[in-house]
Amino acid sequence: MSRRFLFRLAAAAVFAAAPSLSLSTAAPPNAEAYIIWPHDGTVISGGKFWIRMGLRNMGVCPKGVELPRCGHHHLLIDVELPPLDKEIPNDRNHLHFGAGETDARIELPPGKHTLQLLMGDAKHVPFEPPIYSKKITITVR
Repeated sequence: MSRRFLFRLAAAAVFAAAPSLSLSTAAPPNAEAYIIWPHDGTVISGGKFWIRMGLRNMGVCPKGVELPRCGHHHLLIDVELPPLDKEIPNDRNHLHFGAGETDARIELPPGKHTLQLLMGDAKHVPFEPPIYSKKITITVR
């Protein structure tokens, strides 16, 4: 065998044995996040309302719990999806439901708002491929 062939074989073995550099957890097949309430286009009187979060083909568990096919909801308010290979931010536009909540009472100021769910793993990192809901628009009066 040539020296070049042996070098390539050794390099392939090293890369195959190296841990993945990805922070993401593999998503269960056919997993789907969705907003049960409010519906797209809903007009809400007053700023406080309940949001109900849905999930198909996987389970909801608290942050820090590393189980296959399990994660927790993050609600994105008036923002685009964050970088999908990093931890989801935790601020007023990225609400974490790390206790495994599937509904929550939130308050928004008057005006139009967008809402979208993004599932995170035990470390608040989106799954690969990411699991997120359709973005909806609501109006608060």
